[in-house]
Amino acid sequence: MVVVGGITRLTHSGLSIVEWQPIVGALPPLNDSQWEEAFAKYRESPEFRHRNFDMTVEAFKGIFWWEYIHRLLGRLIGVAFLLPFLYFLARKRVRGPLAWKLAAIFALGGLQGALGWYMVKSGLVDDPRVSQFRLAAHLGLAFLIYGAMFWVALGLIRGDRPGEAKTPGRLAILFPALVFATVLAGALVAGIRAGYAYNTFPLMNGHLVPPEVFMVEPWWKNFGYNMATVQFDHRLLAWIVLAMAIVAWGRSRGPQAPSAVRAWSQALAVAVGLQFALGVATVLSVVHILPAVLHQAGSVIVFTCAIGLAHAATREA
Repeated sequence: MVVVGGITRLTHSGLSIVEWQPIVGALPPLNDSQWEEAFAKYRESPEFRHRNFDMTVEAFKGIFWWEYIHRLLGRLIGVAFLLPFLYFLARKRVRGPLAWKLAAIFALGGLQGALGWYMVKSGLVDDPRVSQFRLAAHLGLAFLIYGAMFWVALGLIRGDRPGEAKTPGRLAILFPALVFATVLAGALVAGIRAGYAYNTFPLMNGHLVPPEVFMVEPWWKNFGYNMATVQFDHRLLAWIVLAMAIVAWGRSRGPQAPSAVRAWSQALAVAVGLQFALGVATVLSVVHILPAVLHQAGSVIVFTCAIGLAHAATREA
């Protein structure tokens, strides 16, 4: 779901469907007449009037399908979650705290659909570009839903008995939050297309800190609107994640480290290293779609390892 969302954004397909119809919208156009009707609605949008005014219906289909698949996956995930949940709830196989956790996750999924439309609406105004803050919120909620599901799954598999933090200690608890912050910073980079600027590494156009980082007034707007600042923040957080992953891996090599902590630390170090390389490739390629999509997929893998490490470090062996 996250990967398809990334492709939808990178192919500029997210504003191709200008309505939110959770039930009726489950079916795509099925004949030429319906395609013309969908295209006519798109032609009324600011994106068509200002950017894609020469687009044909055939080209429209290309961007429509990515957004449609993204929305369809959301519907399928909801059904795949809800029906088994209700079945096991009725059979009393799911009860107590677990039932409430799963119900809360499903509620977050419903909220995610509404937040997705709230994001799209921001691009259906005079400026055909979605708000970077709504984009970050949409991606952030996706990661929270995924993280909650994975944490609950780990509790079912390994047991959910909190224990004293083991090696690498309380450092592991901070990892999911740090990775999450890096993901949000990456969403801001995508939202204002800051990846198309400063396409050098390790310096940013010859500077460790670009001189433009506080160019926007008032100063606090730089953190959400300035390409130099937003990309610098994302890079800085990536360096911190890389350094902490190396430290966690080194501290987990001790003989007293539980096997789960050791395994997750090693997986995290490898995942962060690959993710860092993909981030560099994305910058140097001026956001070529292949490394950019792999970079977004890699963020989910890094987040997975971070949650696994935190869970292992805070649970009894």
